[in-house]
Amino acid sequence: MASPGADSYTPRNILITGAAGFIASHVANRLIKNYPNYKIVVIDKLDYCSSLKNLLPSKSSPNFKFVKGDIASADLVNHLLVLEEIDTIMHFAAQTHVDNSFGNSFEFTNNNIYGTHVLLEACKVTRRVKRFIHVSTDEVYGETDSETDVGNPEASQLLPTNPYSATKAGAEMLVMAYHRSYGLPTITTRGNNVYGPNQFPEKLIPKFLLLAMKGLPLPIHGDGSNVRSYLYCEDVAEAFDVVLHKGAIGHVYNVGTKKERSVLDVAEDICKLFNLDPKQNIKFVDNRPFNDQRYFLDDQKLKKLGWQERTSWEEGLKITTEWYRNNPDWWGDVTAALLPHPRMTVVGNSNDDTYFVGYERKADDGNKTNLKFLIYGKSGWIGGLLGKLCKEDGIAFEYGCGRLEDRRSIIEDIRKVSPTHVFNAAGVTGRPNVDWCETHKVETIRTNVVGTLTLADICKEHGLLMVNFATGCIFEYDNDHKEGSGIGFKEEDTPNFIGSFYSKTKAMVEELLKEFENVCTLRVRMPISSDLSNPRNFITKISRYNKVVNIPNSMTVLDELLPISIEMAKRNCRGIWNFTNPGVVSHNEILEMYRDYIDPGFKWENFNLEEQAKVIVAPRSNNELDATKLKTEFPELLSIKDSIIKYVFEPNKKT
Repeated sequence: MASPGADSYTPRNILITGAAGFIASHVANRLIKNYPNYKIVVIDKLDYCSSLKNLLPSKSSPNFKFVKGDIASADLVNHLLVLEEIDTIMHFAAQTHVDNSFGNSFEFTNNNIYGTHVLLEACKVTRRVKRFIHVSTDEVYGETDSETDVGNPEASQLLPTNPYSATKAGAEMLVMAYHRSYGLPTITTRGNNVYGPNQFPEKLIPKFLLLAMKGLPLPIHGDGSNVRSYLYCEDVAEAFDVVLHKGAIGHVYNVGTKKERSVLDVAEDICKLFNLDPKQNIKFVDNRPFNDQRYFLDDQKLKKLGWQERTSWEEGLKITTEWYRNNPDWWGDVTAALLPHPRMTVVGNSNDDTYFVGYERKADDGNKTNLKFLIYGKSGWIGGLLGKLCKEDGIAFEYGCGRLEDRRSIIEDIRKVSPTHVFNAAGVTGRPNVDWCETHKVETIRTNVVGTLTLADICKEHGLLMVNFATGCIFEYDNDHKEGSGIGFKEEDTPNFIGSFYSKTKAMVEELLKEFENVCTLRVRMPISSDLSNPRNFITKISRYNKVVNIPNSMTVLDELLPISIEMAKRNCRGIWNFTNPGVVSHNEILEMYRDYIDPGFKWENFNLEEQAKVIVAPRSNNELDATKLKTEFPELLSIKDSIIKYVFEPNKKT
């Protein structure tokens, strides 16, 4: 624990970014334990190399709060700084694996530079942060001469040699600029290699340990003469403790050690721990595109603040080895990460920020098909039901974490999930109804228009079919489609209902989506399900109203039609579809069935559209959609009345 001094800084509310990752989790756990009066808020998007398990020591602590999110989301960052009254940021979040940066450099730019820029801008705007500690790397200095015994001091020129270190140097330039231009209270650290428990095994030491445990050869890039300095993770956590409390604003601090080891030395030391013959168990492989020979730091500045390295190489390696022996499955299946040069699989095509790579994934043994769905709208009614159906049918799926209007987070979802199809069941319908949209127009546009178009565009660039749950509430009865005539609006008809802002946005985005040949648009109307306790169920809604209008409408019985949406994805259906059961049913007809099947004593009153208009803000859409196209594709589809009886009232019938 850093001892307070005359010039020491005492934070109150700290935001730690990337805190489910390796180094940051050790720092977070240390601060949470040692400083119970500090509130520690940690944020992490939970990428492949981070895990909530790394934060288990802090899980029950009252001064700990975890937020799953991406620092590239400016709205989220600004919200957190204000809501949690953050006065200190420790910025660890970054893509750090050099090998990946040679084929995946755009993602490093997005995460390491853009993410840092978002944080800095939020600090400038909110004017709350008193310390911004930016975590950089020794690699920004570039290669150190192999003959020198003088390490790079903090004032050395930055000469990065790979895409990873270039993005870290770029981020540093932004930090420096915001300090000088806006007076942001920044501190930068540049650290040597770190090792210890919890580290993802793409890094050298955990990779070698897991391979040795399996009796597999240890692959060394080139001839193994490259030299690195290694610090044990707990010593590094202490270093950040010291920088936090004693570091001077505007300064840079090297976090390093003078004790160097070649990659070959490391491999031989690990072989000794496992009683393996280095000559038999070390394998030399092709070198990476560029591999700096040496990084060497001057560590005196930080030592003057009172920090020193405590853990010897031998002790640290022994502790780390024991941890991996006890936790071999901590990261799940890491077969791809253990390869000499991890196999990279391209998701989509190279096109500006849409070219991303990731480790190849093994097929899910529990997946009965080759399908994998990425579903947006987890907290929504339809999105939740889709996930339930996938589980029942043995279809692999994951819910998207990104916000639809945030392009980078959507691309990251696709990179991580590698889906075969994307389902969009997310959208703003109003709270508790569409009247909300009348006074929240920007929010409605952001999700219903911008978000949907962003998702469609990304799916197109990645060659993915997007099944989009839209609405049929974009039409109203007119002279060519009169109420009771049996003539419904077809898929090619132009929307004619503009009574609500919600419907305007839905009609607008549907028209624009016609330009995307990879989209299957499903017009849902007044959705109904067998769950009569769900307040979103149209039957549940009208059974609770004091008065209802009595107008025939097309409706969607989800119990019958949602499985069809999955089948449509399998069949690669595209274009616009009226996603309703054939025919219409009136409010009174539904309530009569409700009375006959559910509640014999149920009563209701009717009122007309003029009376209804007095109690609502926005007019409601009433129409009949022509379901001939869907019925032709799925001949077994029931009429609306038959479907309601079969799927809703018969299962819920009161005896």
